Amino acid sequence: MKRSKWIWLVWAVVLLCYLVPYTLLSNVALWYGSFLFWTFAGLVIIGLNVFITKDFEEHRND
Repeated sequence: MKRSKWIWLVWAVVLLCYLVPYTLLSNVALWYGSFLFWTFAGLVIIGLNVFITKDFEEHRND
């Protein structure tokens, strides 16, 4: 899959981080409802960023 398609997936997860806690988890009164979701989503984003940038190379102009 092209790198640009993975970036859109990262943005989709970021959008879900705003939508899910205020819609699906709005009736969860305990603090860990949205906190656990954001923790999981953060780990997903970190994993996607590692996958997207694994082929980046440093180019020097010496």
